[in-house]
Amino acid sequence: MKKYRVTVNGTAYEIELEELTGAAPAAPAAAAPAPAPAAAPAGGEQVTSPMPGTILDVKVSQGASVKKGDVLMILEAMKMENEIMCPCDGKVASINAAKGAAVESGTLLCVIQ
Repeated sequence: MKKYRVTVNGTAYEIELEELTGAAPAAPAAAAPAPAPAAAPAGGEQVTSPMPGTILDVKVSQGASVKKGDVLMILEAMKMENEIMCPCDGKVASINAAKGAAVESGTLLCVIQ
């Protein structure tokens, strides 16, 4: 271990650094697995993410009646807000993505029956 004195914004700190020669750095701890998405109901129209991004808002709730062209969710991708539109008339059978969720292309967002 080597001791050093570092000054940050006028305040002096003493630090110790360990030299790692020939030793591989420790692997970071594995992240906790993401919760499995809710299973999609049998049948129905699956609405998937057209691109990777973040869900900014969920405009519908489970059981709500929707019409073709209604806005289901707002997806932010590449600094742009994209409206995810309902592909058909029906009821929202399940919502599989929450506000703030990061989604990949093809991720199931909701199911319309």
